Amino acid sequence: MRISRVQAQENRDKVVEAAARLFRERGVDGVGVGELMKACGFTHGGFYNHFASKDALAAEAIDAAFRQMDAERAKAGSLEELVHGYLSEAARKAPGRTCPAAALGSDAARQPPAVKAVFESGLQRIFDSLEERLAAGEDRRAQAIDLFCRMAGAMILARALPAESLLAREILTSVRDRALADVAARDAATPAD
Repeated sequence: MRISRVQAQENRDKVVEAAARLFRERGVDGVGVGELMKACGFTHGGFYNHFASKDALAAEAIDAAFRQMDAERAKAGSLEELVHGYLSEAARKAPGRTCPAAALGSDAARQPPAVKAVFESGLQRIFDSLEERLAAGEDRRAQAIDLFCRMAGAMILARALPAESLLAREILTSVRDRALADVAARDAATPAD
């Protein structure tokens, strides 16, 4: 039985969405095509009607995950709100719905160039959005990169610890407070235009 183009696109979108979540939860190599398709209610064989390979799906799913985070950053009212949300306990417990950089950084290093290129593009957009939120200054780009690397690193380490770890909470809180203090100090030292 043939399905409509609209239904085929909806099915494809469902697979990309599920892959974006599952890859962030368990890594690209931690999720098999059969398992992914089963999670969507489809057969393994249907995968190749939509994607040339798992690598092609990985690139698309990681791009979708970064674009989801682009939208979340756009909703944040301030840099402080963005940092608090990123370094929250809720975000720590939800890798499948939060930043793919923290969830897939080490995994992306083992992926083919096309997946790495998508990852790079997502990071560029994160850096650009943080840079836009910082006070003007010649080192604004470097500060945006530093800030995000601190945030992502803290999240990676916090997620590596047991669910109820006090150290995990301390990592998130310490990095959040120090990063925001550093941004405020830099902003105070930057002359207004």
